[in-house]
Amino acid sequence: MLQAFKSYIKDSGLFEKSERILLAVSGGVDSIVMVHLFKDAGFNFGIAHVNFGLRGEESQGDEAFVQNFAEQIEVPFYVRHFNTKQYASQNKISIQMAARDLRYAWFEELLNEHGYRFIATAHHLDDQAETFFINVLRGTGISGMHGILPKQGKIIRPLMFTTREKIMSVAIDRNLAWREDRSNKSRKYLRNKLRLDVLSELYKINPLFSHKLNESITHLRDVESIYNSHIAGVTADLVQHTAEGILISIDWVYEYEPHDTYLFELLKPYGFTFSVVKEIVHSLDTFSGKVFYSHTHRLLRDRENFIIQPLAELTEASFNKEIYSINRSASQMVDPIILDWHESDQVAELPMGKACIACLDIEKLTFPLHLRKWEKGDWFMPLGLKGKKKLSDFFINQKISLADKEKTWLLVSGEDIVWVVGKRIDNRFRITPKTRKAFVLTTVDESKDVEGPSCCLFG
Repeated sequence: MLQAFKSYIKDSGLFEKSERILLAVSGGVDSIVMVHLFKDAGFNFGIAHVNFGLRGEESQGDEAFVQNFAEQIEVPFYVRHFNTKQYASQNKISIQMAARDLRYAWFEELLNEHGYRFIATAHHLDDQAETFFINVLRGTGISGMHGILPKQGKIIRPLMFTTREKIMSVAIDRNLAWREDRSNKSRKYLRNKLRLDVLSELYKINPLFSHKLNESITHLRDVESIYNSHIAGVTADLVQHTAEGILISIDWVYEYEPHDTYLFELLKPYGFTFSVVKEIVHSLDTFSGKVFYSHTHRLLRDRENFIIQPLAELTEASFNKEIYSINRSASQMVDPIILDWHESDQVAELPMGKACIACLDIEKLTFPLHLRKWEKGDWFMPLGLKGKKKLSDFFINQKISLADKEKTWLLVSGEDIVWVVGKRIDNRFRITPKTRKAFVLTTVDESKDVEGPSCCLFG
């Protein structure tokens, strides 16, 4: 097996002989055989062992065994203890996921601190078969069918050329000692159930099953490479990064089929699952306004675009419930928006039709004015329209996007909305021929500087 081991490392380009490799060793037969192969090949390596504290005295026995083994063969040994159950509970993840997160974070520390080039794990072809079927049973895209990669970032798997049976044969022939994990025989874990009840039957049908599956997975990786190249081109064409958020034009969805597959690939980097993507595709036949969430992002289905925004950025910008005061004695604010104001006796000379300027009859205002975000149930009497109107209906009629709604601020006098900032003032507070003094506010957002009955229309 030693020659096949060295050939696999060379042919797969896993590492150079001069590089130092850190071996993840649990004490089980797979990792013990891996250590002996590294030793026999003359590679420069150290051993890292993680004590997850999950099996009481057995975990302590594993640690002592691996430490003694490292001392016998005279290689560096590193160990770390974790309270895995506590970490899983605090982060609301499974024990298996917690163990993975903890060990790989620690391995990264060791690589950086001690100058190792890669971390080597003892995964083999049977592990790959188990992972393949686990992904298939749970439902997966093409990326879930490429199996365990021989090299992924700083992780290498130098035993991915052989099987559990051959590894066991080497251990027995060489009379090696190893530790048995009793949980490996428990069928309550899906991986164990597959190994004990399913894969064993497939080996009976074809003793070379794992090798044949590996050939198929290799072909799938090639197909995935072609597929990813195409998706990268589509992404470059269709995904726009703007100040408003990440935009994907809805029109293109009708041009690319199958819609849900293309959209899933574009949204996958933002944490959206395939089931959520199918809901998003169904929303194409409904009115805009629907909102969808992943663990990290939110997607707004607007009229023309899907708007994707990180939840972390929305926390402050979209859910700001603070109220800011505007006093006559001051003249400017810079937070939460930049706003200037002054009083003017030259009413007839005030600018007309600029949405970024609000010209209000000062005698109709109650100071201090306040600035706040809009809320459900808000209403006002928009200049240029008849009567009272819900703010939500005004937004719809003006075709204001969901993202812009969330950025919208209201200027209020007492309980009354006097200005939907940058969009429209309330008719009750407009200046008229009877107005003697105006209170003029200007927002510096030039994109709002458009024509329309927004500010100072004489009536």
